[in-house]
Amino acid sequence: MAYVWRLEWKKNLCLQVIRVIIIVGWAEPITFFYVRGISFMAFEDKDLVCKDCGATFIFTVGEQEFYAEKGFENEPQRCRECRNIRKTNRNSQEGRSREMFTVVCADCGVETQVPFQPTSDRPVYCRECYQHHRPAREQY
Repeated sequence: MAYVWRLEWKKNLCLQVIRVIIIVGWAEPITFFYVRGISFMAFEDKDLVCKDCGATFIFTVGEQEFYAEKGFENEPQRCRECRNIRKTNRNSQEGRSREMFTVVCADCGVETQVPFQPTSDRPVYCRECYQHHRPAREQY
């Protein structure tokens, strides 16, 4: 009985064999090579410079393989610490100040603040009055 290899299996097997050849030292890592018409890339650790802090960081073989697997074409521009700081700042509200507008509640007359510029054609409510006027939510 003949066994049919899927293209994915062939690629994975070729990559594993090539990794072993390079790790054992039988061949030097090269940028591109071809096995039966399929191009593969051998990776080496790279030293990159962070564009935020200027520190040198290593773009490891594992990270390069991950980037290639995901289809990312560009190398990282920031070190891990700066990426984490940037992500934290992007996800938090600390860095953003919201402009608040002072209004008078249309129901109870209390002065309150809202995060939008009110228009004259619609009533604005304080937090407590809004709970009474808020449309009912559908239960799922």
